[in-house]
Amino acid sequence: MSVRTEIKAVTDRIVERSKPLREPYLDRMRRAADQGPHRNVLSCGNMAHVTAGCGPQDKETLSFTPSANIGIITAYNDMLSAHKPYESYPHMIRETARAAGAAAQVAGGVPAMCDGVTQGQPGMELSLFSRDVIALAAGVGLSHNAYDAAMFLGICDKIVPGLVIAAATFGHIPAVFVPAGPMPSGLPNDEKAATRQKYAKGEIGRDELLKAEMASYHSPGTCTFYGTANTNQMLMEFMGLHLPGASFVNPGTELRDALTQAATRRALQITAAGNEFTPAGEVLDERAFVNGMVGLHATGGSTNLILHLVAMARAAGIAITWEDMSDLSSVTPSLAKVYPNGLADVNQFHAAGGLQFLIRELLDEGLLHEDVRTIAGEGLRHYTREPKVIGGELTWEEAPKASGNDMIVRPASNPFQKTGGLTLLTGNLGTAVIKTSAVKPERRVIEAPAAVFHDQEAVKAAFKAGDLDRDVVVVVRFQGPQANGMPELHSLTPPLGVLQDKGFKVALVTDGRMSGASGKVPAAIHLSPEAADGGPIAKIRDGDIVRVDGETGELIVKAEGFDAREAVTADLSANGFGIGRELFEAFRRNVGPAAGGASVLHPEPVEIPTAAE
Repeated sequence: MSVRTEIKAVTDRIVERSKPLREPYLDRMRRAADQGPHRNVLSCGNMAHVTAGCGPQDKETLSFTPSANIGIITAYNDMLSAHKPYESYPHMIRETARAAGAAAQVAGGVPAMCDGVTQGQPGMELSLFSRDVIALAAGVGLSHNAYDAAMFLGICDKIVPGLVIAAATFGHIPAVFVPAGPMPSGLPNDEKAATRQKYAKGEIGRDELLKAEMASYHSPGTCTFYGTANTNQMLMEFMGLHLPGASFVNPGTELRDALTQAATRRALQITAAGNEFTPAGEVLDERAFVNGMVGLHATGGSTNLILHLVAMARAAGIAITWEDMSDLSSVTPSLAKVYPNGLADVNQFHAAGGLQFLIRELLDEGLLHEDVRTIAGEGLRHYTREPKVIGGELTWEEAPKASGNDMIVRPASNPFQKTGGLTLLTGNLGTAVIKTSAVKPERRVIEAPAAVFHDQEAVKAAFKAGDLDRDVVVVVRFQGPQANGMPELHSLTPPLGVLQDKGFKVALVTDGRMSGASGKVPAAIHLSPEAADGGPIAKIRDGDIVRVDGETGELIVKAEGFDAREAVTADLSANGFGIGRELFEAFRRNVGPAAGGASVLHPEPVEIPTAAE
């Protein structure tokens, strides 16, 4: 089925807008690919260093045969439960490559921080910037120019976006992304959230809270709620960088290992030395990013990807905007209810039909581009099949055509709602976004007096003192990328949720971020321009009436003479030191605006033609 008119219109304008970037990018990638297998350009001394640490078989393969060499970029560490399984992956990949007459080497490691550890802590101020550091670190690993393809081992919040930026930068070689899967289900997410709210109200102590948290996050694998990490995995399938059905298979299973081995063989098949050369730069085209945005809306994914998709696309010479995302959301039905948008976790979502069911539904409705290149071959229809191990052999079969549970995943003919739940907000405060898919309809429009804060600790203190027991729009400013690295403000969700449950009208307005697991409280986030850049949010005063309208897309302050006010400033010196923050001063000084992806690597804004032009 051909793509719908509305999807084509957004795609066409992205293509047109991106021409000044995309055409030079593709020319660079094709010239790099034309140089052939890159070990050919290395001197004998260079090659001796490439192979010095190898065993005899790999030395022979790399030095004297045209066989392919895979560069492994790994985000393995013991801190992230999602990345713990990667400890054994390089060995498995090397053995699989050798069996195919090729080789694989760990090209480099990249940092991978756990946002679950740094939530509400100073380390969270490094989190967003870690995305660009990851891209830089992966670039260092691949700069040895000795690899015919790259396999990227990464899952969590900033890690996949950083790796995609690197994959696009080295877009002349194939890129295969390899997941590790979610941990088995533990304490239900709604019980965990209820326990957090009890703790916020002082009804239980830290011991009970810790027991609940440890029952939720309990083993190797990705956290099971549909936050940024699992949204990343969805994107890699919708954009054709995973093998079909690979995202949500649990670690330590026969199927998980079979998929990792198959990903290695596929990486070899799509190199220039194979028969299906598929460079990453041509997989990551405008249609792939539109597919990713549609997937984000259809599944109710993390708001963090609103930033990351802009930055990821820019690395591939593609300019996308929040307006593009909002327009796609307006025609994309919401087909999934996974916590925080529902009660199910990703294991239950996967069992109910998961991504393969959704991709087929969206393809059949003309909401996805089918004619795309993927690592699995030509066409997104490959991704309607689910993997199985039968008789010891990995195979793919068509996914069931009916949902296994219509409280979790639904067909396009019977969506949870007709739109994706992402709305662009504009008004005299600037530009922000709101995710309404987890917000009850009666709470999507809030108009109330502002309570203004310069950090989240001050919000928590006001909550404990009872100063917020009223209808209120909590404004938390100086949380943007220039101010302090744009940390997530997820620790505000329990107290604001308590106020909401008391019957008050509550909303959040901030130039910071919210966690991918947040959602029940309406939040106008990523407000741009930010307070530290003199944005209008710096003009709000306590008591000003603020309107956050998730239905019409209105974000305004109703205060006489508001535009003429002087923007306040704040002492941000404390943001510059401690827990590594001093190392990131150059990032804070040079980062671009949130609407441009909050990127240090590409901070300059892309010119958006006006209708008159």
